[in-house]
Amino acid sequence: KGETLQEYWWCTEQMMTVPGADGCDQLVDDGGDATLLIHKGKEYEEKFAKDGSLPDPASTDNAEFKCILALLKDSIQADKTKYTRMAACCRGVSEETTTGVHRLKEMATKGELLFPAINVNDCVTKSKFDNVYGCRHSLPDGIMRATDVMIGGKRALVCGYGDVGKGCAFAMRGAGARVLVTEIDPICALQACMEGFQVVTLESVVGEIDIFTSATGNKDIITLEHMKKMKNGRGRGEGGLAARTC
Repeated sequence: KGETLQEYWWCTEQMMTVPGADGCDQLVDDGGDATLLIHKGKEYEEKFAKDGSLPDPASTDNAEFKCILALLKDSIQADKTKYTRMAACCRGVSEETTTGVHRLKEMATKGELLFPAINVNDCVTKSKFDNVYGCRHSLPDGIMRATDVMIGGKRALVCGYGDVGKGCAFAMRGAGARVLVTEIDPICALQACMEGFQVVTLESVVGEIDIFTSATGNKDIITLEHMKKMKNGRGRGEGGLAARTC
């Protein structure tokens, strides 16, 4: 909380740096960032061993990936095989987020996953409890702390009506907002309708909404073109990991 991107990724590296050992035996990951750092670290160490090239932070416009490349550049100059050894000693990882599981599945499909992974996100005691009830507490709290705006009476749009979306929609309604839902799955859309939520398309209401919450785990849900059509000063929240949403 309160960290810059540079501080966040530095802390992620330090968390996996074990004095007197090559790395940790097991990872308990949340969002897949630790797993991503190990994989990217090994990838760039192999490139350095092959042709002497170092990661170039200027090669990307993504602010977060710039931090990762800068961190790995410094790491390789200090220890050329740190992440290669770290990957070799890691017995496996558990991942608890939808977005993190997506990353793991993508790597597994491409044959790039370096160690076994356990999908905690789809465990019923996680998906049906943490995903639904956890965001009921954290979403209104986060919005009010970040904006100091009263939620009651505002028009709130929840994009996605899966487990997280359900919790977000009920949280906003409980805080007094007038809640609308977007959903492409017909069954989930029908569930939202049966709970009394108005199901709409984002394009049809984007200029009328006060609070936007994305809970899809997907990308390009709320785009720059949508943001240009929003009212001035509108808030956008993320019920997952924002890197995959915009």
